[in-house]
Formats: sequence, C-alpha cells, structure tokens
Amino acid sequence: MTIEILGHSVQVPENNRLLRCFQYLSMRSISYGDFCWNGDCTNCQFWYTEEGTAKEDDKTALSCRFQVREGMVVTRLNEHVKLEGISKKDEGTDGSSR
Repeated sequence: MTIEILGHSVQVPENNRLLRCFQYLSMRSISYGDFCWNGDCTNCQFWYTEEGTAKEDDKTALSCRFQVREGMVVTRLNEHVKLEGISKKDEGTDGSSR
C-alpha cells in the first residue's frame, strides 16, 4: 500500500503496524533502534494526517501500536525514528517544533 512519510511517497506491506513498516523501509536503523515494540518507551511516536484533513489537524500515535492505513501522511517523527533515505540527515528526523 502507499503512504507518505515526510514528503516521500513509499510502498509498505499492508496489515502491519507502522513500526514494522518503518523496519521494512529501513531495516538496520529500526532493528537496532531504541524501541520496546510494545508502547512503553514512546520512542516510536509519530504525527500524521489522513486523506481529507489538513496538516494543522494532525494526530499523534505510537507506531508500534498503529495499524498502517492506505493514504496516510506521516508529518513528523520522534527523534529516535531514523529512516534511511527519508529522515533528514542534518537533524536525524523531521523533529522540528511546530
């Protein structure tokens, strides 16, 4: 399925939690990252919008507990989530404050 992450359109496997999709896109950085995979650490937090909503209406969730949805738009990532080829190298992630 197709989703957007920080302005990049990517294909990810359906029927997965978003953190698993992040791992699919960036095996090394997510597999060896500082994640508990069960929601306790909150290091996998992200911000998103869905089709038909404005960026100002973004929501937050934990990617280890969030089922990926067709057309979703990830607008911001926690500083611990580093996706090779997607996250900004200078900052590590798109963690700029709003």
